Amino acid sequence: MSTNRERAHRQSARATVLRAIATRERRSHLSAPRVPTVGIDIGGTKVMAGVVDADGTILERVRTETPHKSKSPKVVEDTIAELVLDLSDRHDVHAVGIGAAGWVDADRSRVLFAPHLAWRNEPLRDALAARLVVPIMVDNDANTAAWGEWRFGAGRGADHLVMITLGTGIGGGILEAGRVKRGSFGVAGEFGHMQVVPGGHRCPCGNRGCWEQYSSGNALVREARELAAADSPVAHHILARVGGQIGEITGPLITQLARDGDAMCVELLEDIGRWLGVGIANLAAALDPARFVIGGGVSEADDLLIGPAREAFRRHLTGRGYRPEAQIVRARLGTDAGMVGAADLARLVARRFRRANRRRAERAHRSGFELRLAPRGRAARSS
Repeated sequence: MSTNRERAHRQSARATVLRAIATRERRSHLSAPRVPTVGIDIGGTKVMAGVVDADGTILERVRTETPHKSKSPKVVEDTIAELVLDLSDRHDVHAVGIGAAGWVDADRSRVLFAPHLAWRNEPLRDALAARLVVPIMVDNDANTAAWGEWRFGAGRGADHLVMITLGTGIGGGILEAGRVKRGSFGVAGEFGHMQVVPGGHRCPCGNRGCWEQYSSGNALVREARELAAADSPVAHHILARVGGQIGEITGPLITQLARDGDAMCVELLEDIGRWLGVGIANLAAALDPARFVIGGGVSEADDLLIGPAREAFRRHLTGRGYRPEAQIVRARLGTDAGMVGAADLARLVARRFRRANRRRAERAHRSGFELRLAPRGRAARSS
């Protein structure tokens, strides 16, 4: 019985600590040290790192390809460390923030699962802290993007916003009253794996019919390549553009051809946008935010994507016509949102790290002072 009480006490104490950290996060960005930090955004296809100042300005950026998921976790850690050390050669870096495409635990130390990488319960924060001499912050990449947009971009002034990132898959972040809502286990906001089509397309997560299989960069490219492989007349233009090499069809190419008026590419982006709007209507019913911010690489299509999303949202919104409608806006920071947000959250970690060091120094100073006083006290008593 006492063991159960002790366990319950430890769980209660941990929950209290996590709530306290969240409260400090909500308030402390106003007093965080104005020092440069590195933000790293790890996506399904690229790793982007940048030095960011306290105003959200990117001072320098570097990028490389994401190691294939068949590679060991150490290969990804090597990639991150190399980028940080490269930037540290030219900048005085005080902390590193990492936005990882995967589920991060409530302590923000481990990546529990990453569909596009070989991370399974990976102690990423500790592994990197052992190699780099600055504080490390790890979070989900959509959470860091939501924070970046709330601090510096399209989310400014919104008390309650939802961030949706459309890249290789779909990520999500929830921010309310200046606080990222991570859930009890740290994995809130995995919107891309809501099942919208039972028995639909297989998803790398293991399920079928996930939202990101119908509204993401992967979905966009899959549909275009299937049309090209079927030698559909509507795909002749894009096939000519890639010289018949179907594997060369990419999301940016589809977006560019849509801007140029290619009918198939316009239609594909409309399809992706409609699925996006359906999912947003579901999220509005559950969360009722004031604003949805759409980011990630696919959002570069702008109104070709977001226009159809707004129309589908209004058509599928529960209680339409009798309730206020949330805004749907494109991320102002674009694909930099996750990197900028990670750097800014790392600044809060640097602040707590400095405070902890100062408290340790003060305790050491007090201990030394007491030790210096003790012999004189004993000598006085002996006399």
